[in-house]
Amino acid sequence: MASTPGVGWLEQLIPAVWYGSLTVSVGVTAAFAALLYLLRPDSRKRTLRTLLIALAALLVVNFSSQAGAGEIVRQTGLIVMGLALIRLWAMLLFRLLMPLLRLHPPRILEDILVTIGYVGWGLVLLRLAGLDLSHIVTTSAVITAVLAFSMQDTLGNILAGLSLQFDNSVEIGEWIKVGDLVGRVVEINWRATTVETRNWETLVIPNSVLMKNHFAILGKRHGCPQQWRRWVWFSISWDTLPTQIISVVEKSLREAQLPGVALTPEPNCILMGFENGYSRYAVRYWLTNLAADDLTDSIVRTHIDAALRRHNLRMASPHYNVLTIKENEKYMEARMKKHLEERVQALRRVELLSGLNDEEMVILADQLKFTPFVTGDIIMHQGSVAHWLYIMLSGEVEVWVALPDGERKLVDVLKAGSFFGEMGLMTGESRSGTVIARSNVECLRLDKEAFQSILESRKELAEAISAILAERLEERRNRMPDDWQDAAGSAPRRGELVDRIRNFFGLSKH
Repeated sequence: MASTPGVGWLEQLIPAVWYGSLTVSVGVTAAFAALLYLLRPDSRKRTLRTLLIALAALLVVNFSSQAGAGEIVRQTGLIVMGLALIRLWAMLLFRLLMPLLRLHPPRILEDILVTIGYVGWGLVLLRLAGLDLSHIVTTSAVITAVLAFSMQDTLGNILAGLSLQFDNSVEIGEWIKVGDLVGRVVEINWRATTVETRNWETLVIPNSVLMKNHFAILGKRHGCPQQWRRWVWFSISWDTLPTQIISVVEKSLREAQLPGVALTPEPNCILMGFENGYSRYAVRYWLTNLAADDLTDSIVRTHIDAALRRHNLRMASPHYNVLTIKENEKYMEARMKKHLEERVQALRRVELLSGLNDEEMVILADQLKFTPFVTGDIIMHQGSVAHWLYIMLSGEVEVWVALPDGERKLVDVLKAGSFFGEMGLMTGESRSGTVIARSNVECLRLDKEAFQSILESRKELAEAISAILAERLEERRNRMPDDWQDAAGSAPRRGELVDRIRNFFGLSKH
């Protein structure tokens, strides 16, 4: 229908004074938009911004008609309001209605529908303004060719974006690697794919570029949870059997159950080769939190290092031919003396050894073994047999006891200056509880062999030590639940402990 001379197209679109019905239409849309605002927090900014634009445009249309403002002002307000309503209706359809129907179309379809709506709205406005659209149809081939040539990159991005989402090549939330860049996909729109890296960088990759080049989706395998295999390398000298290294490392990692490390498949250690005087090993584990790759690698390395140190195994150092100068003997003597004094001080804090004289303290201190643990390490298992005592220099450990009904109970938390494992050292009995490192822990370990010669020369020490042991066992028993106390029976008396110590160390009574 051609426009009537002297009458603006706004009056043709809204006959008479039907601005009230227009207000009602915007009001209903605003009500649904408020519902979208409440139910979809991720769309709140765009919903609020678009709704405010629509309301502002409505006010312009109504105010200009009542105040007799110019036709251009009213037409501009109506154009803006139409664009805002198209955007709101598309958001309501794709982000509110379809999710309620359990339909989740690609986000790019919403952008394409909005674009088509904008074009349609523009054609309606042109027709109402008096433009004969038949002329556009006759020249559409030329226009199409011009648009296709000028917008070939844009069209390529749109088609590539559709391909990415329809064939599920990559999905929101997945981690991808493009060249040297690694990041998590946060959005795929009509033009580009947005990727956020671990360094808080946002990469905008045109869809056509992504489709023309290969990219890797990290941690994805059909039918399996998201996890990504990582490699941690270390080297050990040839002096140690590879089977021993592999056993120590794998046992430590599997018992610790580290955060971010998948339980299945389990971490494994493999021998990768031999190089300049040392063996090259790799620990392979499966990472579950791809955002914490470096942090989890570091945690795995600390556990490997602590496990090796506990077994007197050291990382291999590079071999170089260098000219060295012997350290000053006085300096070395002073350093060894300071080291020995620190260990003697640690021994003096152990109540069990309070009966030793200075000479005996020095003898023991010289045979102590430095033993580190990392958070989560199991220092000792309940029921296991080990003939040594731990003296804590730093950190905290938890003491757990398995109850008769199969449950576990936390019975104590030990801090720096404490000691544990005394029954294993003095009587050879199995461990009464499981001790787990609550934080990074540094201990000194005292073995039976180091204590043997002292007890043989001073057999009366067994009497003093048994009294202290009896008191500690009674205190520990009182911290247990009543049903556990009944099952465990009464704590051994002092005389019984003396006999156990003598039998364990092979001491005669006289």
